[in-house]
Amino acid sequence: MNLAAYFERIEYTGTPAVDLTTFNAIHHQHLRHIPYENIDVQLGSPLDFDLQRIFRKLVTAQRGGWCYEMNGLLGWALQEIGFDVTRMCGGVMREATRDEQTGNHLILEVDLNGEKWLADVGLGDGVRYPIPITQGSHTQAGLTYTLAKRSDGFWRFANHQHSNVKFFDFLHQPAIEEQLAQRCQWLQTNPESPFITALIVQRFTAATIEVQLGKMHTTISSDGKKTREIHSLEAMHEHLQSTFGLNVDISPAWDNILTAHKKIIERGTG
Repeated sequence: MNLAAYFERIEYTGTPAVDLTTFNAIHHQHLRHIPYENIDVQLGSPLDFDLQRIFRKLVTAQRGGWCYEMNGLLGWALQEIGFDVTRMCGGVMREATRDEQTGNHLILEVDLNGEKWLADVGLGDGVRYPIPITQGSHTQAGLTYTLAKRSDGFWRFANHQHSNVKFFDFLHQPAIEEQLAQRCQWLQTNPESPFITALIVQRFTAATIEVQLGKMHTTISSDGKKTREIHSLEAMHEHLQSTFGLNVDISPAWDNILTAHKKIIERGTG
């Protein structure tokens, strides 16, 4: 594990320093060049928090990952540069099932000169750049995000209007690592987990967010959403390579992707 290889992977060519310019650039470049994806969960390959494994997968093998891997790698890189990083537990769609969901999303707090920032390259279709942990709205590339402190002590991040993941809640405190580990295990093994029921791949470009949910591909921009269907396994392999930079054989998961497709359409998602 070394920063030089990580910088090459995300095509970062600046001189890193513990400042907002570096922070913004690393966050954005990570999203531009490392896709969010759950292909290993679809293939039944077990995932954990081991940074050596995550580095080999996302950097050496040119793959992507889900929040535990994406933000795990970003947190390591920022700490190596010298940033003050704290892991925190998020709860995607916590409103529906309350605290049971807390820990199903890993996020990062970065303390920069006494100001607290939220860093998150693990939501897939969220912010491009870090945002301060203060109440208010933030517009990036024509999409608007909000942070608000709730009466129960949780903060709520509301995603942009075209997102699939509408919001997550978090307590502004260090993560309970056991909670993260328990949710990580559940999400990759329980039949009701959305990561088991559907292929999810997402990546940022200069002006868009590209989203693959099952067979449905959506391009999100400030102008709205454009959706099309990827009809065959051969076309999907070509699409994953050309759009997301992923050269992975997903044929063992194709039947599951086809089965999930109808449910995705019925939910009106994508």
